[in-house]
Amino acid sequence: MKHLKVLRVIAAIVALYPTTGIAQTAKEIRGPAAVVPLLSEPAPRIVVDPPLAGPLSFGRVVIQYRTENLRIVPVFGPAALTVSPRIGHIHVTVDDLPWHWADASGEPLILNGFPPGPHKILIELVNPNHQTIDKGVVNFVVPKVTHDH
Repeated sequence: MKHLKVLRVIAAIVALYPTTGIAQTAKEIRGPAAVVPLLSEPAPRIVVDPPLAGPLSFGRVVIQYRTENLRIVPVFGPAALTVSPRIGHIHVTVDDLPWHWADASGEPLILNGFPPGPHKILIELVNPNHQTIDKGVVNFVVPKVTHDH
């Protein structure tokens, strides 16, 4: 009889187990999965800071930037367009020249050898297929430095 009583208690516990809150799903504890379908991701954008003032006197331009809703990585081509979260890189154009270069490091841009005077740098945030998503423009002046001897 004693064993029958113990089995009834165990059966009652097993029957109540899913409704007692003891058995919670991962979603109940952690919230919804952090996977966002590509179509519903917010639009990527780039935020570009003005160049650091100190290095400009040496003709050196240091520009920090950051991206939102896109990771900078060295992955290219049409297949990479389906990756989530989005990936891409930047294109950099100096002084409206007809050429640019790609950078996939995610590090600040450091450019040397600028002569005194006004300059412009266009930084385009692009997808792995090199299509522009967003852009930032930085206008600055490299000062003329005179050295007293």
